[in-house]
Amino acid sequence: MSNDYIIIGAGSAGCAVAGRLSENPNNSVLLIEAGPVDDNQAIHVPAAFPTLFKTPLDWDYMTAPQPALDGRSLYCPRGRMLGGSSSINAMVYQRGAPACYDRWNGGGVSGWGWADVLPYFKKAENNERGASEFHGVGGPLNVAELRDPNPLSKAFVAAAVEAGYDENTDFNDGDQEGFGLYQVTQRGGFRGSAAVSYLRPAMERDNLTVVTGAQVNRLIVDGGAVTGVEYEKDGETVVAEAGGEVIVSAGAIGSPQILMLSGIGAPDHLGAHGIAVRHDLPGVGQNLQDHFMVPVAHHCTQPISLAGAATPEQEAKLAEGMGLLTSNIGEAGGFVTLNAASEAPELQYHFAPGFFVLDGAGNPEGHGFSIVGGVVEVHSVGQLTLASADPKDKPVVDPAALSDERDMDVMLEGLKIGRRIAAASAFDDYRGEEYLPGPAVQDDDGLRAHVRAYTQTIYHPVGTCKMGSDDMAVVDGQLKVHGLANLRVADASIMPRLINANTNAPSIMIGERCADFVQGRTAAERQAEMA
Repeated sequence: MSNDYIIIGAGSAGCAVAGRLSENPNNSVLLIEAGPVDDNQAIHVPAAFPTLFKTPLDWDYMTAPQPALDGRSLYCPRGRMLGGSSSINAMVYQRGAPACYDRWNGGGVSGWGWADVLPYFKKAENNERGASEFHGVGGPLNVAELRDPNPLSKAFVAAAVEAGYDENTDFNDGDQEGFGLYQVTQRGGFRGSAAVSYLRPAMERDNLTVVTGAQVNRLIVDGGAVTGVEYEKDGETVVAEAGGEVIVSAGAIGSPQILMLSGIGAPDHLGAHGIAVRHDLPGVGQNLQDHFMVPVAHHCTQPISLAGAATPEQEAKLAEGMGLLTSNIGEAGGFVTLNAASEAPELQYHFAPGFFVLDGAGNPEGHGFSIVGGVVEVHSVGQLTLASADPKDKPVVDPAALSDERDMDVMLEGLKIGRRIAAASAFDDYRGEEYLPGPAVQDDDGLRAHVRAYTQTIYHPVGTCKMGSDDMAVVDGQLKVHGLANLRVADASIMPRLINANTNAPSIMIGERCADFVQGRTAAERQAEMA
């Protein structure tokens, strides 16, 4: 039986595409997901997401050794379940600076500027603050205040203001500068993943079929068109035929891997793995970008941090949507522009009312707090390549972390600003001894060594199927793969350049836009409809 549309990957964008396409009862939609359903309770308890790291619900990628980070390999978690990484992330709702989208336009691509994407952010959103020029209500994605922010997070905001920075109560109104509590994708104190928001309601429809536990082997390429998908489930090989289009939404790591396994990519690289070239597209897997962060961490003198979350008392509070377990861990943060000539702030902070060192794996015992600064206007660019022609083998992920010295400079400044904030009097009631970088580390050489030893990603890989019209572009402005009919890519991999903030909401926006493209709706028509 043929499906009108086949979507590969039930992550942030894929859930949005499936939800929107299945709204039309005349569309038959098949959604294929490698992982299981999202019925593990830890998925839905916000503070529990680190317990999902390196489990069967995580693709558990590690980067290639990074020369600029003492040769360390960095951990890169990606959700492997319904909801994808929106089921394993920190739920921070950020869109990025308007300039990030305005610069996507050009080079043969238009319609992706801030004015073009804002209606789709609003369409996706149900902001509990209410409707405004910049925010929507009634959309699937619930955007809320933290129901029970930690006193340490409030102290962080006060300390940043004391250090001379503005307070920002809305990072998504076009002005990111300043510090504040983050809004989160939660409902009633529980996670509001893309699966909860888009997919669960859509799964009630007869025209949507969701297949879980299905490993995609390759796309079926016939001449100059994609006609279906081959996947493996329960040890059997299945071929699903597409009467209309195939939309690859497997993320910035999974999507280029699937394309290359299908013979779509750079001929030399494919040939090295014995893969027959079906379509010469050298940009597949190139242009990999990610954000990077490093902590200033202190012991806390009061027992109020997330170290006390796993107690019967907190479990009882969770039942009411309150308490430490409702924390998204990155409760507060802010943005700082270091260079007045920059198009967007280069530095972002995430504040954790607990230790968050090396993805949590480096946390000491006891109570603490972490001021984690990171470079978000990234200049370092890497690539993703195949390790083999076996779909079960993880690809080689090389983000070239801090290979551009400008990124190291931002990280260094981020540590200095983080220390100034930690020293403010707002933290006097809570501040214990500095754990990292540590009192002995004071000069730039020592701080750079700390960056090399403790930098991690912010889990925002993008760009490996970039949008554009140059020789290295993979998709056009409507997300169609260049030179192949009936194939689109819709996820963070299409970003030509990484935005300067968290990537979950933009990935959902991309999914929303893809659904409109498939159904022939233009941005102008959508804007008129939403006016």
